[in-house]
Amino acid sequence: MFRALVLEKEGDAAVAHVRELDESALPAGDVTVAVEYSTLNYKDGLALSPNGGGIVRTWPHVAGIDFAGTVEASDDARYKPGDKVVLTGWRVGEVHWGGYAQKARVKADWLVPLPGGLTTRAAMAVGTAGFTAMLAVMALEEHGLTPAKGEVLVTGASGGVGSVAVAVLAKLGYQVAAVTGRAETEAYLRDLGASRIVPRAELAEVVKRPLETETWAGCVDAVGGAMLARVLGQMKYGASVAAVGLAGGAALPASVIPFLLRGVNLLGIDSVTVPYERRVKAWGRVVSDLAVEKLEAMVRPAMLADLPELGAAILQGGVQGRVVVDVNG
Repeated sequence: MFRALVLEKEGDAAVAHVRELDESALPAGDVTVAVEYSTLNYKDGLALSPNGGGIVRTWPHVAGIDFAGTVEASDDARYKPGDKVVLTGWRVGEVHWGGYAQKARVKADWLVPLPGGLTTRAAMAVGTAGFTAMLAVMALEEHGLTPAKGEVLVTGASGGVGSVAVAVLAKLGYQVAAVTGRAETEAYLRDLGASRIVPRAELAEVVKRPLETETWAGCVDAVGGAMLARVLGQMKYGASVAAVGLAGGAALPASVIPFLLRGVNLLGIDSVTVPYERRVKAWGRVVSDLAVEKLEAMVRPAMLADLPELGAAILQGGVQGRVVVDVNG
């Protein structure tokens, strides 16, 4: 038997309860993992919402798009009992049972060995949010970004993706401008390494001119919508924006002028089905480029029973940093 946070339909709504389940309830897969930690991302907040956020289609369901733990049983030669592993993405926690449980069973192809230098808890302090931030930094660098080019903007900076992006960029020597709508997060962001705080209101207006003063050498954008459209017009010639989220909306009310007259690049960052080799590279970069003390400063501990409330909060922008869920707590 194992404990899990199970989403069940009660009438027209989905309700979460901590349940005891038999291992036979686990879905099909090659590898059974004794989960130690999971985390909370925006998608998890959607899954935990009353209608499953449009991403949960079958009930009962176990959410949690990330987990880290120890292999308990494996039918795949790549993993053996006792191996430490991490999972992010692959629609686990959406169409496949996820990490809000003491056990998970998944395809071996979805797993990555836990990188040396990381504990399972630290890996979940990173989670999909931090993994995505690392992929964004890698993409910006591959398109020519260096510290000498100038300031890098991070939108949604106090959230999970933004927090890790600020910390990684600062450690790599970049001058980081962090966008936030909450004045109380300024000290937190400066502790992570932000050299400038940009009030969200300064970038929240809909685009007035397709080109503004060239300001940013790069951008990690977790907001999308009107803010992304505005930022595109402020990028330096040939600079790139790594788009990682849509907290501000999926529509992009932008002009093509920044692309045509300044050669701006808009880079889409996929963290769900990114190939294995790039996953391993990104996790290696996390170990080398994210200071452990900065990572710990982001962490908010939680247990399974805390997740419904935290899920609602993350959808409202009310969760700072990274939530680490001790599924055995």
